[in-house]
Amino acid sequence: MNSSLVEKLARHGGADAVVFDGSTYSYRQLLDMVEDWRGYLDRHQVRPGEVVTLEGAYSPAACAGLIALIERGVVVVPLTVLPEAKRTEFLDVAEVEVTIAVDGDGGRQLARTGRTAGHELYARLRERRHPGLVLFSSGTTGRSKASVLDFTKVLARYRDGGRAMRILSFLSLDHIGGVNTLLHTLSVGGTVVTVGERTPDAVMAAVRDHGVQVLPTTPTFLNMVLISGALERYDTSALQLITYGTEPMPLQTLKRLAQQLPEVRFKQTYGLSELGILPTKSRGDDTLWVKLGNSGFDHKIIDSVLWIRSDMAMLGYLNAPAPFDEEGYFNTQDVVETDGDWIRILGRRSEIINVGGEKVYPSEVESVVLEVPGIAEATVSGRPSHVTGMVVKATVLLAPDLDEDARSVARRVRAHCASKLEAFKVPAVVEVSGERQHSDRYKKIRVGA
Repeated sequence: MNSSLVEKLARHGGADAVVFDGSTYSYRQLLDMVEDWRGYLDRHQVRPGEVVTLEGAYSPAACAGLIALIERGVVVVPLTVLPEAKRTEFLDVAEVEVTIAVDGDGGRQLARTGRTAGHELYARLRERRHPGLVLFSSGTTGRSKASVLDFTKVLARYRDGGRAMRILSFLSLDHIGGVNTLLHTLSVGGTVVTVGERTPDAVMAAVRDHGVQVLPTTPTFLNMVLISGALERYDTSALQLITYGTEPMPLQTLKRLAQQLPEVRFKQTYGLSELGILPTKSRGDDTLWVKLGNSGFDHKIIDSVLWIRSDMAMLGYLNAPAPFDEEGYFNTQDVVETDGDWIRILGRRSEIINVGGEKVYPSEVESVVLEVPGIAEATVSGRPSHVTGMVVKATVLLAPDLDEDARSVARRVRAHCASKLEAFKVPAVVEVSGERQHSDRYKKIRVGA
């Protein structure tokens, strides 16, 4: 199974494989890098079954390193450049035995930690002689969870066939979305376009300069693109498809995007580190209803919560109980509503605001707040109240050209929400803030909002 990935890539010869820092690398060059990695791993006696980090930016060297490590049969722990305390935590949780750091020029540094990884999940991979993948959650609500996946099952999702396209890799290799983009794109002979920084201007410049056809990203980032005016500054004519996931999309944001990019198709995706990326079908470009595919996946809904069973589901967490039921369905914690086979994701159960017994979904209120002129970004959360238990709080970021008193902004926000929402959903508190409201992965942070 592992060698078939390299064989697949070899079929694409001199076609463009990866664009990095303005330079383009062919599949032939990428496989030359894989061969160099093989020698490097041999010289340092990296053995199948060992737990090995791959640390650094998303580069051709990192892509080749990932392929070589999969082929070697190790358990790969991909990491971006992290603060030392967070890196130490991740190395400890993952019981890392070997660290490999890759710099932007392809230079490598390898070190042995002196640990011996003895977790039961690793033992299962070693018994099967399968490569593994460890992915950490973003950890915005506490300590990051470490998912362990069987890389052989992950690779089984990427078969021959499909249209070769130029796809921007928005998420890094430490995220299931980044891994999915890389493996899917290379499996069909497409081109992965990387960016040095994830800003609206950098991403839209890459779209223009490298003919990006597919942009997978997050609702929060797409809203930032709208705020920045980048769509007016760059030629986006190559774009054919924008996919979005990781969090609920405000309907107002989706409608504005569809107006500004009428030739682009929009598709909602759904995936988790624990399960992989599900095939989906959006009902339309201006709707949040989606149908989940059943190729390798199955789902059920219990008390409005989505449960999913996946052929490539994680073996478990290294540092937490795994929420699978007896039939192998995973509790996603996502609350949904249904319309036949279509579902609409309302948000995580933990994010629901209970106002005097009434449920408020932050994404619904955020979409209405974004309709208010001059509001660039909105994050809705709950605030304790001695009367109703909780009240709704909206933290807003003003458009760059808006100079208005915070009290006036709050009055306008509440008045508009009162005209569109039930009284208990109207923000009792509106705070104007200049602080960013998203994580490094451009996912909205609600904790402490």
